[in-house]
Amino acid sequence: MYLLVAYDVSTSTPAGQRRLRRVAKVCQDYGQRVQNSVFECKVEPAHYVAFKQSLLTIINSQTDSLRFYHLGRNWKHRVEQYGKNTGYDIEGLLLVE
Repeated sequence: MYLLVAYDVSTSTPAGQRRLRRVAKVCQDYGQRVQNSVFECKVEPAHYVAFKQSLLTIINSQTDSLRFYHLGRNWKHRVEQYGKNTGYDIEGLLLVE
């Protein structure tokens, strides 16, 4: 499944700054950052459950927000990008050093 994950974490406290870093780290484990607080993720349904649960345990539901946009099978037709960042091919080759 192809997801767009967006979050807004309150960073007015040191705890909020830690939550922001932790949310970003979890998102990096599952996808690619495309904006400061937006990630594109391609995950299997079983991984999605773990991914979502990890994020829900980190955020403070009183001060933070988290959104999952399910883009479906035709996601390539639903994503348009303009400007500086040219994006990436989520189905392309990924090299890890």
